[in-house]
Amino acid sequence: MSAWEIVSILYLIEAARWTVLLSLIAFAGGALVGLPLALMRVSRSKLLRGLASVYIQVVQGTPLLIVLFLSYFGLGILGYKLDPLVAAGISFTIYAAAFLGEIWRGCIEAVPKTQWEASDCLGLNPVQQYAYVILPQAVRIATPSTVGFMVQIVKNTSLASVIGFVELARAGQIVNNSTFEPFAIFAVVGAIYFAICYPLSVASRHLERKANAGR
Repeated sequence: MSAWEIVSILYLIEAARWTVLLSLIAFAGGALVGLPLALMRVSRSKLLRGLASVYIQVVQGTPLLIVLFLSYFGLGILGYKLDPLVAAGISFTIYAAAFLGEIWRGCIEAVPKTQWEASDCLGLNPVQQYAYVILPQAVRIATPSTVGFMVQIVKNTSLASVIGFVELARAGQIVNNSTFEPFAIFAVVGAIYFAICYPLSVASRHLERKANAGR
């Protein structure tokens, strides 16, 4: 292996760190926004349910590329020039929140109604119901699908290259433009994506089997 090939691989590995960072930002931000959305979706308030539903439907019906363009170029036109990482982080947070909110809404509603009734009989208020009875059970149900969604986030980070963010896929393009060896370069890129996503996929399947066994 030549020195240039070693440098190229190291550059791709360095770019993979930015892919992982953006994935973590997307998941953390999506979780912070997604949980309130999920709670709004199961709220007794028709207004809160409607607002959360509109947000989720609009975001899920909009391509992630459009959200990226609006966050970076749209805000830039309005005078708010964002760093590509910031714009990508905002876009992926908006995207992840909509999907996580809907995933977690389904998991909250999957908790048997008898659990709600039992907590009512114990005299728990709504906050205590969620904190001590409903959410702990919903978390167990939601874990496999949540981990599985993280895989999708990692793979979708490649779209951030359209706004100039140099993650793994964009780094592969840059190296290929210098070496003109697309098969070798993108084989390495694919291998790195696989190394990131495969453990998450295995964990998702394991957690799903464990959750099913628990039920």
